[in-house]
Amino acid sequence: MTLGIILLIILALSFDFLNGFHDSANSIATVVSTRVLSPKLAVLWAAVFNFAAYFFFGHHVAKTIGKGIIDIGIIDQKIIFATLMGACIWNIITWYLGLPTSSSHALIGGMIGAALVKTGPKALMIPGIQKTVAFIVISPVAGFILGIFFGVACI
Repeated sequence: MTLGIILLIILALSFDFLNGFHDSANSIATVVSTRVLSPKLAVLWAAVFNFAAYFFFGHHVAKTIGKGIIDIGIIDQKIIFATLMGACIWNIITWYLGLPTSSSHALIGGMIGAALVKTGPKALMIPGIQKTVAFIVISPVAGFILGIFFGVACI
């Protein structure tokens, strides 16, 4: 294995670590700070449901990110490096500023940016990008509506 591949693996593991502490506020901190769940139980629930989600929903998101955002023919070590660096730096900035952002969307943005620099707009797969952008809006709106529904139903 070349040194470049080893460094990319270390960078990918760094992104995974940053993803964990960056997104923990979205998935763990709320239920712990409101005392709905203990920290141990909150982490256990998150682990179980993240693992179970694969069996119920498959790997559609990973497939879209892997093959549906940019042309896979242009992917090389430089694209992967730029994607991961962009996402890591964005995660650190937004974590430091306390901004609730998505590590997955940072990764997608880094990939789009790297592809644009390497090849230009022809490298982009617009349907996959549109799907991602649509769900940036749809997800919080759906969560809001379901929250209202369950909030009213529990009263």
